[in-house]
Amino acid sequence: MTIRLLLADDHPVVRAGLRAVLDTEPDFEVVAEAATAERAVELAASETVDVVLMDLQ
Repeated sequence: MTIRLLLADDHPVVRAGLRAVLDTEPDFEVVAEAATAERAVELAASETVDVVLMDLQ
C-alpha cells in the first residue's frame, strides 16, 4: 500500500528537501505540493491524498 502525500510549506527549498527524502521511501508518493494554506486545501479536495504534511506560517 502506497501512502499518498501532500506537502505544504511556504519555503520551496524545504518542500524540495522533504520531497527528496520522501521519494527514497517506496511506501510514500508525493502527489502534490503547495506553498500556501489555501492552495493546500484546494489540492487536498481535488487530489487523492492520504496525508498532508503542513508547515505554513
